[in-house]
Amino acid sequence: MEKITVGKLGAPYGIRGWVKVHSFTDDPEGIFSYQPWLLGRDGQWQEKGIVKWRRHNKGLVVLLDQVTDRNGAELLNGMDIAVSADKLPELAEGDFYWRDLEGLRVVNLDGYDMGQVDHLMETGSNDVLVVKANSRDSFGQRERLIPFVMDQFIKKVDTVNGVIEVDWDPSF
Repeated sequence: MEKITVGKLGAPYGIRGWVKVHSFTDDPEGIFSYQPWLLGRDGQWQEKGIVKWRRHNKGLVVLLDQVTDRNGAELLNGMDIAVSADKLPELAEGDFYWRDLEGLRVVNLDGYDMGQVDHLMETGSNDVLVVKANSRDSFGQRERLIPFVMDQFIKKVDTVNGVIEVDWDPSF
């Protein structure tokens, strides 16, 4: 089963087992739509259900199954929150999860192999592909940052063949 990390548990909140939640989803409250949660650390995962959740100040807190006091909540601090990949919604044509883009080859319009997508980062205005250049890169690049802006810089995403075609100068 493929797991997708959607957040992280933080410090305990209060004495009754509540825990702070750091959501990685676009809508922070959307993390509660995915259940059950898989909580993990160091490759060890356990399934936990959500009893209740609520907003607290500018953050979120949650009460999980079988966590009834602060001591139990402290044991969860720093655990990753994941869900099974099959719980994620289907995307519209032309939309992609970051995990679908990571590892794809990046080639410009002239056929120059610019490297492989290592990861993506969010900048506020648009997402950015972080492309690790090939060791034989003739422009001496180690890494390229390419804005993920469809039609302007990203011309085609072919997940079947594992290639993203970009309109990007390889010397950048």
